[in-house]
Amino acid sequence: MIPPLALDPGFGSAIGTGVGAIALYAIVGLVLMVVGFYAIDWTTPGKLSALVRGGAPNAVIVTSAGLVSMALIVVVAIYSAAGKLDEGLLSALIFGFVGIIVQVLAVRLLEWVTRLDIGSLIESDRFAPASVVVASAHVALGLVVAVAIS
Repeated sequence: MIPPLALDPGFGSAIGTGVGAIALYAIVGLVLMVVGFYAIDWTTPGKLSALVRGGAPNAVIVTSAGLVSMALIVVVAIYSAAGKLDEGLLSALIFGFVGIIVQVLAVRLLEWVTRLDIGSLIESDRFAPASVVVASAHVALGLVVAVAIS
């Protein structure tokens, strides 16, 4: 016979609260990622989502890096939101949105400074090494913004 588990009386409640927090933070993270994607799409010349679906290699590279950088911002915003669940969710939303705005502006500024024609770059059917520069800028600036949040 297997002995019954000796669980603390509040164990079930703690698990329920934890699962609920995970679900809520996942929803906040998903919302921020979708907003981040559309922010990248909106501020990048051309229809980025269509180019990605069409398999334009440079569009895929730039979009992937943009999403990774947005995820870094969202993860750090959630991680740094210690405290009560409601305060944490609100902090994650605020820092996440501010981070997305700063990220988009910083990447656009960097693209302007480097004088890259992003529209032509992402619409090309051939891999262009400059897309790696833009992708690296996305990730690097995402890291900077993420660390600034923490």
